[in-house]
Amino acid sequence: MATANGKPFLIVLSAPSGGGKTTLMKEMLRRNRNLTRAVTCTTRGPRGREKHGVDYYFLKADDFLKRVQAGNFLEHATVYGNSYGTLKAEVLGKLREGKDVLLAVDVQGAASIRERAAADPELAPVLVTVFLTPETLKVLEARLRKRNQDADSSIRKRLAVARQEIAQWKNFDYLILSTSIEEDWRRMQAIYDAERMRHARVKPLKM
Repeated sequence: MATANGKPFLIVLSAPSGGGKTTLMKEMLRRNRNLTRAVTCTTRGPRGREKHGVDYYFLKADDFLKRVQAGNFLEHATVYGNSYGTLKAEVLGKLREGKDVLLAVDVQGAASIRERAAADPELAPVLVTVFLTPETLKVLEARLRKRNQDADSSIRKRLAVARQEIAQWKNFDYLILSTSIEEDWRRMQAIYDAERMRHARVKPLKM
C-alpha cells in the first residue's frame, strides 16, 4: 500500500547521547500525520500509565532473548540492565499499512539496521538514515549539563562515547547540525518532504 504521494519508507534518526533525537522525533510525529513510530520492545516494567502495545511491548527477559536468537530484531541493546529492541515485523507491518516509519536509535542501532536492511529486499530500497549532532562537543556538553540529570563523571563518559559516535556521520545519508528545536525540525522536514518526492516512491503520472 502506498501513501497519498507514493510508497512508504523508513527513516532512521540517530545522534550522540543528548543530541536531541528524541525531541526531534516527537516534533516530526506531531506535525506529520502519515509518519509513525515503531513500538519498541523492552524488558523493563511499565512506568506510570504506560500501556503494552502502545508505549512499549513489555517482554520477559527470556522471551526477549528468544527473539534475539531468532533474529527478530532489526536492532537491540541493553541499557542499565534493561534490554530494548525494534522488531523487524513491527516496522514492516506499519510500512505495509502505508505509513512512513521514523525510528530514533543510537549510532550502534543505526549500524545494525543498515546491515539488516542491506540483506533484505523489502527494507533496502526504503531505508533513509539521518545523523543529528551539535556542531561541537562543547555545545553537546552544555546541553548535557543543562539537563541536570548526570554527574560529572557520567557526562565525561558520555562525551568520550559521543566523540566516537560523531565520527560515524559519514555512514548516514543526511547530516543535520543541530541548532534549535525549530531549526532542527525545519531541516528534518525538508529531508522528509524531499524523500517523499523521489521518483522511485511517487506514483506514475497519468498523461
